[in-house]
Amino acid sequence: MIAANPASPARRNGAWRHIGRVLSAAASVAVLAGCEDKNTFVPPPPPKVDVAMPVQRPVTRYIEATGNTAPIKSVDLVARVQGFLQSIDYQDGSFVKQGTQLFTIEPETYKLKLEQAQAAEVGSQASVRQSEADYKRQAELVQRQAVSQATLDNSTSARDNAQANLQQAQANTKLAQVNYGYTRVTAPFDGIVSAHMVSVGELVGVSSPTQLATIVAMDPIYVNFTVNEQDVLRIRAEATRRGLTPADMKQFPIEVGLQTETGYPHEGKLDYVSPTLNQSTGTLAVRGLVPNDKRVLLPGYFVRVRVPFDQEKSALLVPDTALGSDQGGRYLLVVNGDNVVEQRKVQIGPVDNGLRVIEGGLKAEDRVVIAGLLRVIPGQKIDPQVTKIEQSQASSK
Repeated sequence: MIAANPASPARRNGAWRHIGRVLSAAASVAVLAGCEDKNTFVPPPPPKVDVAMPVQRPVTRYIEATGNTAPIKSVDLVARVQGFLQSIDYQDGSFVKQGTQLFTIEPETYKLKLEQAQAAEVGSQASVRQSEADYKRQAELVQRQAVSQATLDNSTSARDNAQANLQQAQANTKLAQVNYGYTRVTAPFDGIVSAHMVSVGELVGVSSPTQLATIVAMDPIYVNFTVNEQDVLRIRAEATRRGLTPADMKQFPIEVGLQTETGYPHEGKLDYVSPTLNQSTGTLAVRGLVPNDKRVLLPGYFVRVRVPFDQEKSALLVPDTALGSDQGGRYLLVVNGDNVVEQRKVQIGPVDNGLRVIEGGLKAEDRVVIAGLLRVIPGQKIDPQVTKIEQSQASSK
């Protein structure tokens, strides 16, 4: 008789499963225990931020303003004599030289008046010669006591009247010549003539001078603008420092650009500075004279104007994008010796070739945050990545 085996396969499998669960639980506890030992806070590394020292280079300081162009000469051409307009001798809007004939006003009548005056002058000259000869004869006869003194007096009076009539005739001739000249309206200077305002055959100059057209000189051209009081004080202070006289200041160069042009391609000189400020606006009227041989500038244009008045030999410049602003004004983020970011209040100047001039609050050796401004805050330590400021990093003018 065979006895039953207590260690049957079923019991052995159950035992092994129990041992596996115990070992698995022990391993889990060991893993959790190991995690608890290493779960300490590790601070992230400082952010990498691009920094650069400001650019140093000579910078010219300008007074900038908005002005408008105006012609140096603009004349209304009028009919100064009465008559019918005989011809229009130019094309509307054309450029003409000084002395070019533009209109003709019925010259025949005034030519006849001139000939009439010239004939009267010739008659007066004959009368003067006759009266002069008679005076000489009477003077000789009086010396020989052949005629009375009264006869000589009459001859003297006749001679004087003849000379006066000759002067009157000469004046009439000159007046007739002037009026005859007015029948031909010519250009008083080089310029562009507007469209004619009268038609051929129209009676002009009847009761008052009739406007025929307008001629405008285009080269050179005036540029009128105003300068505020603060800039006036700066310019005068700089002129005093450099020992410049008012005459020297009028020779300051000016640069002009149209609204659609890049930069200031047109150059000229100051021509006039008002002796007084306008109290209602606090500005000083200034005028420049700009060559305009290609007639790019037309009278009435609004233009951008700048006047160089000082040059700084070593100015500090940074990209415009490196500047921030708050209620206290403009600022830069500067990295100190401990690589900690500081907020630095600065005074800004104009834009020069795409970079902003910093007039105060910044040193040449300062490291300025030029990129990644949103990733840093004042008081934070960073990992500065030193680079150079390039023109491509700067904002456009």
